[in-house]
Order: sequence, then structure tokens, then C-alpha cells
Amino acid sequence: MKKITAVILIALLFGLGGCTQESQNKIGRSLQNWTGTDGVLDIYMGEKLVQRFIKVDKLSTAVETDGATPRDYRYGYGYLDLNQNYKVDEGEKKLYFEVSNYSTPYVFYENPGK
Repeated sequence: MKKITAVILIALLFGLGGCTQESQNKIGRSLQNWTGTDGVLDIYMGEKLVQRFIKVDKLSTAVETDGATPRDYRYGYGYLDLNQNYKVDEGEKKLYFEVSNYSTPYVFYENPGK
């Protein structure tokens, strides 16, 4: 059984090696989307933290309707952490958000509160 698992793993590694970087990125994002993450998105105004979204599974790059050209913003879903304690408290709801690639200073990272 261990030999079969090793052979499958080696085949997968060689298969990924033959993919373009973009294909590898898409595979990695698919796995991340499937397994989920606990991301945090902090939005700043100058040096001040003004909003925090928690339990963000990913930031997606918007694309034009034809699906070929990326747009200048990212979007996602997360809970607005009103008291900025890294936990979903009563009254904090899951919201859709968009952040500009050019004018929104933001940091996206894994939740350190876990």
C-alpha cells in the first residue's frame, strides 16, 4: 500500500512540474479553496486600522465579463470584526467586500488569534 501511495505522489509531483506557473497557481488555489483558510483582511486609512474582516477564505481578482482581462480590484466575503478581536461576536455579519488594487491600503494574512 505504501508503494502505491509513493508512486501516486511521485506521479503528481512530475505532473505539476510539467505545468506552467499559472497552472500550478490555479491548482494551488483550488486546493486552498477546498481546504479553506482563516484569513484576515485589515484596511488602513493612513497609519490607522479602520476595518478588519475575518474568516476570509480568499481574495479573488475580478475579471471582465469575457473572463480574460483582470479588473483593478479584489473581492471576497468575510465577517466585519467590529471590535477587532479576531473573533466573530454576536451581531457581526458576513459581508461582501471589494478592495482597489491601487487606492486601498490593505494587508491580508492568516488569523493569528487561533
